[in-house]
Amino acid sequence: MDSVRKTFDEWAQNGRAEVMEVEHGKNVLKFLKTISFDNPFTFLDVGCGNGWVVRKIAKEEKCKKSIGIDKSKKMIIQCKKKADSKKEEFIHTDIESMSYKGKFNFIFSMESLYYSDSIEIALEKIYKLLKPGGQFFCGTDFYTDNKATARWAGIMKIQMHLHSKKEWKEFFQKTGFDVKTKHIKDLKNKKKWKREYGTLFIIGTKPEK
Repeated sequence: MDSVRKTFDEWAQNGRAEVMEVEHGKNVLKFLKTISFDNPFTFLDVGCGNGWVVRKIAKEEKCKKSIGIDKSKKMIIQCKKKADSKKEEFIHTDIESMSYKGKFNFIFSMESLYYSDSIEIALEKIYKLLKPGGQFFCGTDFYTDNKATARWAGIMKIQMHLHSKKEWKEFFQKTGFDVKTKHIKDLKNKKKWKREYGTLFIIGTKPEK
């Protein structure tokens, strides 16, 4: 079992999954409010943790399907226990090996893509899973510009790929995405980095063919 999977299996059992929901919740909710869900859509959350984003999106009137995947089997067990809609589906897999016949309008990932063995391979898979015109929203607090978080990999002792905002944009561009970035800050937070840097969202749009 790889160290990332093992860590998140432990977090699923010790309450850390709920702590992550609280820690990321404010900025994620702020970001989700900027997305227009006006047309019927399908949604995928890569590294869904306890599934809270999947459950929230499933409540959107136009949502046809909201799917969460996680490489931690114990996280997926938690998700299934908390599921409260037939629109929701939870799958134990990582993005690289996910096999799915449909394509998505929106794919979301918060604090998970940098755990992939290869960010390039993960992005290629995400690109394939998006419909033309579809969007991938990748949120991260762990990036070199945000120096306060750069030590996380050493603390956690698991594989975490640290990149700058510029490098993240380049990854997306090389995959074929049109790219924008957005910082979502928590201006009243006690932590200085959350006020000054906040969460970096890289927004990739798959061009219409």
